[in-house]
Amino acid sequence: MSTNINKPSLPVSKPLTLGLFGFGVVGKGLYDVLQSTPALQASIKKICIKTPDKKRAISQNHFTTSSEELLNDDSINVIVELIDDADAAYEIVKAALKKGKAVVSANKKMIAAHFEELLQLQHEYKTAFLYEGSCCASIPIIRNLEEYYDNDLLTSVKGIVNGSTNYILTKIFENDLSFKDALLQAQQLGFAESDPSLDIEGHDAANKLTILLAHAFGNIATPNDFIYNGITSIKKTDTILAHEKHLKIKLVATAQKINNNQLAAFVLPQFVEANDELSNVSNEFNGLITESSFADKHFFKGKGAGAYPTAAAVLSDISALRYDYKYEYKKYLQPNKLTLTNDYFLKIFVSADDLEKINKDDFEWIEEWHNEASNNWVIGIIHATKLQENDWWKQTGVSLILHQNPIVNNVEYKKIGKRSLQLAGVI
Repeated sequence: MSTNINKPSLPVSKPLTLGLFGFGVVGKGLYDVLQSTPALQASIKKICIKTPDKKRAISQNHFTTSSEELLNDDSINVIVELIDDADAAYEIVKAALKKGKAVVSANKKMIAAHFEELLQLQHEYKTAFLYEGSCCASIPIIRNLEEYYDNDLLTSVKGIVNGSTNYILTKIFENDLSFKDALLQAQQLGFAESDPSLDIEGHDAANKLTILLAHAFGNIATPNDFIYNGITSIKKTDTILAHEKHLKIKLVATAQKINNNQLAAFVLPQFVEANDELSNVSNEFNGLITESSFADKHFFKGKGAGAYPTAAAVLSDISALRYDYKYEYKKYLQPNKLTLTNDYFLKIFVSADDLEKINKDDFEWIEEWHNEASNNWVIGIIHATKLQENDWWKQTGVSLILHQNPIVNNVEYKKIGKRSLQLAGVI
């Protein structure tokens, strides 16, 4: 006896014709990946570049210097923006959305600077703007925050979100390279730009954290709204001390719920213990840990720099557009969101080549104090506003590294009780 079963019909995917802006490391990577995935039904019709005379691996017929040629072509239904100029990228994305074209981007600086405007454009023109490649390259974190955690109550998202700095720190710790040599190696391998300041000074990680904040907690912020720094101030003596204590130093982006109404966010170097998941995230890899009320803890790990890892994320967004996927921004639209605050305490390690550079008056109390010629350090508790408002800890010769468990919230602080520096006998 045969039974006729009505099979559910699958959604019909639409062919995609792409206009690509930029043919650098990621743009070339995307082109290569698309050649290997013909089943995707996505093809690049034209590539807009800035320098027409530059030698490239494919025919010049693919290229144009006119942005209007792509934006005004009705047969192009997706604009892929992969240039390194954040201001120009914003104008391209804005123009494309206004013309009703879907847009895919990996430009975290542009997105962080214009998040609210881009959100409004998507709503007004009913077009999709996807940017998985802007955070953690190959790790599909944005869509997970959008879909998997849409109703779960996240308590924290933290991790290594910049592959360049992680590569440099890995080489310093594992190969005993100098900062300069580790940076040069990262540049030679294509993990860091010729001008690496966005990475090593923490700007890139801060931009990524603003995007994660929007999708994890519904908060629209800029890097100026929270504390952040890079890795340029980390000294040889800091790494020696970390080795002695069986710790590593990682640049960690953190967004953490500190009470029922408020959220702390920061990007700072941090000591990481051997049993921490982030301890084994090495080289150009990124790693993210999410914690939530129902699902508890998840750990994501993947390559965070390089042509193909980022191109894979861009390709994933392009694929999602075949079924008209859009971000819903559920956390942003919900009432009674957590608000970002600097009203919390941090446990920090500060070292300096000159004792006078450490502003001990900013500390609530100091737990450890070490003093010797050109190597002075303290471990203590400090209110986050002191770091946000004062910049003594960003002087040349001073480095600030977070404790392994850095946040001391107001409740914990009151339980411990405030101890003055005088009682601690350090001044």
